[in-house]
Amino acid sequence: MQDCIFCKIINGDFGTEFVYENEDAVVFKDINPKANTHLLVVPRIHVESLNELDDEALLGRLMMTVKKAAQKAGLSSYRTVINTGKDAGQEVFHLHIHILSGDIRL
Repeated sequence: MQDCIFCKIINGDFGTEFVYENEDAVVFKDINPKANTHLLVVPRIHVESLNELDDEALLGRLMMTVKKAAQKAGLSSYRTVINTGKDAGQEVFHLHIHILSGDIRL
């Protein structure tokens, strides 16, 4: 999508540093962190939210990406959050998984 900020980040438009990436997703630091460590796992394909995702295998690979990114970041414990829809707090309408660790301020 042309106006999607996450699609632009994935395409390298902002020079965002990826802390982890694979063929399915990129992982980068949230610009408005809600914890000492706050990473976002974003699929490379544009999917508006969890409600629009119909690829069970991709969802499984995204969750494994969470695990690998957390390990790479040296996290032994963390919280994962997926906000689905405006009323649930989703601000960017491109599916993403939050990884939070440390002093969590939700």
